[in-house]
Amino acid sequence: MKNVKGEDVPKTRANCNAEDLKKWEKNAKTKKWFVCGLGPDKYRRIQGYSTAKQIYDTLQVTHEGTTEVNRSRGTLLLSHCENFAMRDGETIQNMYTRFTTLPNELKSLGRIISEEERVEKILTRVLPATWESNITTI
Repeated sequence: MKNVKGEDVPKTRANCNAEDLKKWEKNAKTKKWFVCGLGPDKYRRIQGYSTAKQIYDTLQVTHEGTTEVNRSRGTLLLSHCENFAMRDGETIQNMYTRFTTLPNELKSLGRIISEEERVEKILTRVLPATWESNITTI
């Protein structure tokens, strides 16, 4: 509702009709579910908000990021994937575990790298030259 200055302000309980009270109750329940599911760090981020919508929007941006951030993150991950190399003294298992996190993160951003591309990348460009006989066998 508008106050005397023409600003939007929340209705008081006395000014609410039955429909407003139902909306108020739904908002309170939703806020409760959000708050109960959050840890202390995330709670501090949303504690000042009065509506479930404000909480939802804040949590969505926090966890998913904005479109521009996701696009930049995807580009960066693709670059890491293209420039991926096995480290000196690293085991195959550790290298593969480190490598699989990149396509998995890209998948969460909607960019999918096929299994064939992953295998080709590892066999042809990631493994060191000492693995050449094993690669030929495979």
